[in-house]
Amino acid sequence: MAPFYKFGYFSEQTGFLIALILGIGFGFWLERAGFGNSRKLALQFYFKDITVLKVMFTAIVVAMLGLMYLSLFGWLDISKVYINPTYIGAQAVGGLLLGFGFIIGGYCPGTAVVGGVTGRIDGYIFILGALFGMFVFGEMFPAIEDLFLSGNMGDVRLMDYFNWSSGVTALVVVLLAIGMFIGGEWLERKYGGQEA
Repeated sequence: MAPFYKFGYFSEQTGFLIALILGIGFGFWLERAGFGNSRKLALQFYFKDITVLKVMFTAIVVAMLGLMYLSLFGWLDISKVYINPTYIGAQAVGGLLLGFGFIIGGYCPGTAVVGGVTGRIDGYIFILGALFGMFVFGEMFPAIEDLFLSGNMGDVRLMDYFNWSSGVTALVVVLLAIGMFIGGEWLERKYGGQEA
């Protein structure tokens, strides 16, 4: 039965080691997919290369179906899996800021680290910008605490919010992914996909 750490099958140190190994693996595969290159990432905003959308949506669907089936088979106690609380106001504003940063710089935080590790100067600059943003956020926090806590919905999942079963929720997400893949392919054809 998983999650292994929550059931005490290994120590906190082992958990950190596993997280490090998974993080290195994740970064390696991001770089192998070309996501350490801000030009490739920026092409999605011109509808020329929708690889990022396809990869990330595939990861979401695989993780969702994996968790669902592991739970159904009794191999995972889904109630022990941590879910970030939803603060809809703060997350909407944060998502817009992250999105603008992604469009302007061509990186998200994870891909910026990959770019920096592989020696890309723009990756380093983006990491410095993120660190500066964290500093500014920390200094401004008392003034924006109400925004930070706005729209508190607790630990909510789509199936809870829409009052759907897990199967219906999974079906909707899979159909949405298929629609995004088809739409992405159409956009790539229309706007002349090209390599970074």
